[in-house]
Amino acid sequence: MAIVNLVTGGAGFIGSHLCEALLAKGQEVLCLDNFFTGRKDNIAHMLQNPKFELVRHDVINPILLEVDRIYNLACPASPVHYQYNPVKTIKTNVMGALNMLGLAKRVKARVLQASTSEVYGDPQVHPQVESYWGNVNPIGPRSCYDEGKRVAEALFFDYYMQNKVDIRIVRIFNTYGPRMLVNDGRVVSNFIVQALRGEPITIYGDGAQTRSFCYVSDLVDALVRMMETDDFTGPVNLGNPGEFTIRQLAEMVIELTESKSRIEFKPLPPNDPVRRKPDISLAREKLGWEPTVPLRDGLKPTIAYFDELLRKG
Repeated sequence: MAIVNLVTGGAGFIGSHLCEALLAKGQEVLCLDNFFTGRKDNIAHMLQNPKFELVRHDVINPILLEVDRIYNLACPASPVHYQYNPVKTIKTNVMGALNMLGLAKRVKARVLQASTSEVYGDPQVHPQVESYWGNVNPIGPRSCYDEGKRVAEALFFDYYMQNKVDIRIVRIFNTYGPRMLVNDGRVVSNFIVQALRGEPITIYGDGAQTRSFCYVSDLVDALVRMMETDDFTGPVNLGNPGEFTIRQLAEMVIELTESKSRIEFKPLPPNDPVRRKPDISLAREKLGWEPTVPLRDGLKPTIAYFDELLRKG
């Protein structure tokens, strides 16, 4: 019998790539999405696959399915979208985690929670290690997402300790690649779209703040490895430890798009982390994983994707 996977948020950026990877392994995929930020276009090419099934559903509401593994990816992941309706974002994180844990408990499935580097807040430890408890503002503009994910992690460990649910937790750092949304407000997509349109490239702050960028295929590889590993719950950092300033990223995008865009500086939003870099020692040790796609190589197909999208209008 093929393994049956439930991927919540499966029509989203990372979720759709994960669905593809699981189908490529000959497994069955139930893709669950409410299409707030997920897109039909991301999964259209899989609809004809007999091992793929699409379920339109919101994880805020319980659902009963027979599955072996659950990847809980459902939640808007960029500030533009998660701040649009902060109450809904908290609900998606908390109720979504509760509902998926309840399902995992009932059908004895293994369940993986896509957590985030945002649980570290504006970190005072650099690079960030899994044992660091973070520096998060519980009432700031990002808290609906940050604290929502922190509660989800707490719930996962409560279910693990109280009910012996088979859990996995991954903390995902900045990820980029084809199928990001044009309007998601994240730095890679912002810069690429601005460069392709010949608009000024907007840097918030002085551009010296750093981020680490992981190409989506590397991340999906890590998610699958985490789900398939035994006796390791996590949490584990998943990201690319290569650290770049925002200004370096802007300059690389301008070069690769051959754009005439100039850089424009604007004030830094509140609670925006100054430095972000994962320590992935644990992922190397437990999963035998580390990213293989350099930033320059990953930006090329990402730029090509956005170029085609913008040409279509």
